[in-house]
Order: sequence, then structure tokens, then C-alpha cells
Amino acid sequence: MKRRTTAAGAEPRPPIADNYIFRYYDAIRRIKRGEKVEGVRAAGQFIHDIFRILTDGIKSGEYLFDARKAEKAIRFIENFCHHSEGRADLLKLELWQKAVVSAIFGIMDPDRPDCRMFREVLLIVARKNGKTLLAAAIMAYMAYIDGEYGAKLYCLAPKLDQAELCFDAFYQIVQSDDELNNITKKRRTDIYIQDFNTSVKKIAFNSKKSDGFNVYFCLNDEIEAWRGDSGLKQYEVISSATGSRAQPLIMSTGTAGYENEGIYDELIRRATAFLKGRKIGKEKEKRLLPFLFIIDDVEKWDTREEIEKSNPNLDISVSWEYYREQIAIAHSSLSKKAEFLTKFCNIKQNSSVAWLDFQDVERAAAKDADGIPASLSLESFRGCYCVGGIDLSRTTDLTAAAVVIERGGVDYCIVQFFMPQERYKQAIDEEGVPYNIFRERGFLTLSGDHVVDYHDVFKWFFDLVKVYKIKPLKVGYDRYSAQYLVQDMKDAGFHMDDVYQGTNLTPILIEFEGKLKDGRIIIGDNGLLQSHLLNVAVDISLNDSRMKPVKIDRRSHIDGSVAVFDAFTVKMKYYNEIGRLLENRGK
Repeated sequence: MKRRTTAAGAEPRPPIADNYIFRYYDAIRRIKRGEKVEGVRAAGQFIHDIFRILTDGIKSGEYLFDARKAEKAIRFIENFCHHSEGRADLLKLELWQKAVVSAIFGIMDPDRPDCRMFREVLLIVARKNGKTLLAAAIMAYMAYIDGEYGAKLYCLAPKLDQAELCFDAFYQIVQSDDELNNITKKRRTDIYIQDFNTSVKKIAFNSKKSDGFNVYFCLNDEIEAWRGDSGLKQYEVISSATGSRAQPLIMSTGTAGYENEGIYDELIRRATAFLKGRKIGKEKEKRLLPFLFIIDDVEKWDTREEIEKSNPNLDISVSWEYYREQIAIAHSSLSKKAEFLTKFCNIKQNSSVAWLDFQDVERAAAKDADGIPASLSLESFRGCYCVGGIDLSRTTDLTAAAVVIERGGVDYCIVQFFMPQERYKQAIDEEGVPYNIFRERGFLTLSGDHVVDYHDVFKWFFDLVKVYKIKPLKVGYDRYSAQYLVQDMKDAGFHMDDVYQGTNLTPILIEFEGKLKDGRIIIGDNGLLQSHLLNVAVDISLNDSRMKPVKIDRRSHIDGSVAVFDAFTVKMKYYNEIGRLLENRGK
């Protein structure tokens, strides 16, 4: 390809390229079937999922694909960007890298065909697979070619020396090419491209100073090292600073790490929720593009079959011989094995992933003859035995009360939500959840002014017995719940049992997921409960595979799910005592 100038003016139209997204997806599917494909490695399930989503979306018209834009980015990288360590030749992209670049720059928003579809990119890949160089090359394209005048680009990390790694990789790309270098000036605090009034800066965490940024592109490198709340806040600040740009891009890269409840965990939860829960036209995530190169089978962590899944550049930028040496070391030490799993397989020691598949949860909404989710009325379960669960809001938010009623081997989950009046006024706008509709349909009760009045929760359970003759044999509750409600219910004759919200829920989560997939859990048309189930992620310990439920992100609600889990917990705990009654035979 003839090198084209970066200066303003007309440029030749490149021919329409092959769709590398299709080519890569076809290649990894063929490998999965047992075929060999030159230059391509086996991919894990998350990579299969994202490329299935992309190819299906392009074929269906949900996404627009502009082959010229994809090819333009690939050609720039391969004709202007050089290796910076150990070699100085031009970067030649592998098929997986071409597919990634094509997805970022070639998939366009159907509502705004001149703008890219995705605003956040997450690239998780094992060490020594060239992610920093690829990210720096993408950054170079954004700076020199993408067309935004006055663009502001940033390399962001907790400390300045960490941010300098990707910043230096970018500058080495610039220095290696005369044409780029001639229009670029390195100043004391940034790299400045005068022709486009564009600057590139390295910055460390400082959420207050970041408030005034007008971000066009931000490279968040090694996000696994971003600690806790400071990393989450910084990511939010940078995200909010993109608002005035037509098609900004935040690109986050890393491997698995050791920090818990930081931005890595949150992005992984969001990403896996998107991959597992997506349904064309109904997905919550529209702007996140996750590429998670992670092994599937932890038990086979030391096999080439699995290691290829986290190392798409195996035998290209990193040799199998290197890995064989590292595996031998890992076999001799538990700590080395943990490090290998984390850095080379992308398996956290306590990993957090989205839990339930969208299709499974949607199937739990019982349908009528017309395919419309049917309501679960208390009247239809008159006289039945059941178990209950309560998740009380610790602040002023949502409270959930649940009963689980078994009939014909199927567990029917009925959940009532409670929200204080003042919170209700804010929640619809702040959360984007149609609480007004859920209130109209009877799933949500307004209770109290600023905090939920727990007498309303008590009344709901009391009415179950008094009005519908439904008898909760046991009611599970979080041991940190309001004790006066628990005592009131005990005084009224309810058998209360506290449930610890930790890894003790592992058997409950396993049972619930199994029954859900088998079609033996029905939630009816309670859309609020449906959303709460889809908001659940699970923390999984590699040491013993135990799990505990957590939120997909900090703003999500899972109160309805927790209330249901509490009910299932007491059902399992006391099944020998009350199991026969709970079957509700003849009712």
C-alpha cells in the first residue's frame, strides 16, 4: 500500500477489505471443531461469544459495518506503527488483532452512521501478547487519522510512572516514522500535533483535577492494578469527561490481578453480563466492547489447549517453550501456580463474573397462550405452604419480600418490593428503571417517606396468611436486618431464620441455576425481579469453588434476588422437616 500523508486533503479510497471479524470468528469455530487454521489459536468461550454477537449483529442489521473505516485503521497501523522493544520493523497485525481493530473502528451506530458504535473497549489478554503496543497503535490512529480536531488523548494509570509505559510506547511509534515525527513536538507535559491541535498526555489518578478534562481518547493500562474506590472514581470521572465528543473512546487493557472490587472486577462483571445476557434489541450494554482472552477449564490450566485461549499470540510474540518452563515452575509451588493462573491464564483467585443467562431468566417468565408473560397471583396459590425471604434495605432504598411456592416440582417465586416516597421521586430519573410502571402493576409498594416502613413488609406477610391462607413455614432473613421487624414476625407466629450472605449460599446458587435452566423456576411477569436476577454476579474462589452473590456494578440492585435466595436457603435447610408439606400435593 502506498503510504498516504497525514496532512489534510483528499485521500485515496482503499478497496473494501475482507471482513476480519467474520474471518476470525470462522477460524476459531473451525478450530473448536478440531481443524487446524494457520496463524490462529484456539479461543475461549468469552471470545466466541463476543464475535458471535458482532457477526450476528452485522448480519441482522443491528450494527452497520463500514469496511473502509476498518481497513483504514488497519492500514495505518501496519504502515506507520513500528515495534518499540527488541525490534524496529513495522507492526504486522495478526488476524485476531485485525478483528479487534475492525470491530472498534468499522462497526458503526445505525442511528448515527458516521459515528462508531462502541465507546468503551476492554482488552484482557495474558502477558507478552502485545496488548500495550496494540493499544498505543490504536491511540496513534486516534491522534493522527481519526479526524477529530483539537483532540485530547490521555494515558492514565494510578501513578505517573505506570502511565509512562503506554505514553512511551506511543512516542516511540511516532519517532520511528519520519512523517509522524515531522508534525509532532514533544513538550514538557505532553506530545503536541500542531496540524490538528491535538495533544497526548500521561496522567496519574487525580479525580478532582480530571473534572475539567474533555476526553477524546483515554488508554487505561493495567487496570488490574487500579485499587478499589479510587480506581472506580477515576474511571467514572474520565467517562463523564467524554460527553461533549461525538465518538470518544476509552480503552482499558490488562491481565487478571489481585485487587478486589476495583474497576477490573466491575468491567468484567459488565462485560460478562453483556456476553451472557445479550438479546438483540434488548441489551443493557450498547457501548461496551469486551475482548476477554481467558481460559475455560481451570483444571487444564497447564495444557496448550487452554493456554492458547488466553494467549492469542502464542508462538508469535511469546513461545510455547517459555510457557513450558513457567508451567514446570508452577507445578512446584502453589504461589507460583496462583501467579501463573492470574497472569498467563487470566483467572483471578477470586473472580467475579455475571451469573445467569438472559435467556434462562426470560424463560422463567411464565407465558400465556399468546406468549405474553403471565402474572403470578397470590389467589392462584390459595391454601399452599411456602417458604419466605426478606432482604431489608440498610439505607433508604429498596426492600424485597419473597415467597417460594412449590407445585408440581416447579418453584414459583413471588416478590414484593417496597420503596420510600422520597426515594421513588428520584429513582426513576437517576436509575433509568421504570419504577412507575412496576408500581402500577403492583410489584412495588411505596412505603414510608424517607425510609421503608417495615410495618408494610409485616402486613404483606400477614395478609398472605389472613387473606390467602398461604402459610410460610419458614422465613429467611439477613442477620443484619432490622430486629424489630424480625421480632414482630416472631411474635405473630412466623418461624424466622437468619441467613448469612456469604459463600454459604454456594449450594443455593448451584441449585437455583440448575432449576432455572431446567425450567423449574417461574417468576411470572415481574420485570423488576427479572432485572434483579440479571444484576447478580458471583464471586468465585479458586481454592474451593465456593461462591457468593454480588452486584454487577455498584449502582445495580439485587434485593429481589437475595430475598429469593433467603427463601431457598431455609427450604434447603429444613427440607427434612417441612419438605413433604412444601410439595403442596393436591393443591
